[in-house]
Amino acid sequence: MSDDSGRKDLRMPDDDEVFAVVTNMLGANRVKVRCMDGKERTARIPGKMQKRIWIREDDVVLVEPWDWQDEKADITWRYEKQDADQLREEGHITD
Repeated sequence: MSDDSGRKDLRMPDDDEVFAVVTNMLGANRVKVRCMDGKERTARIPGKMQKRIWIREDDVVLVEPWDWQDEKADITWRYEKQDADQLREEGHITD
């Protein structure tokens, strides 16, 4: 079942989501993210994540850009450090 490489099946972005790296903590449940589509966005940490998931600078997250305001987004998922390293190795994330 498990192979030697230790590769995990990670959650991949849906059609409306993009990978992003947290670059700055802004406070008030907001962070600055650098998205893999080349844009800088202000991302919101939704209420259901605030208490359960700790988000820090340099974390790899999935964001869902807003339809009506492209420079803003909602964070939908945060990757663990080893998962983020795997995404970098597979070329999904460029630094």
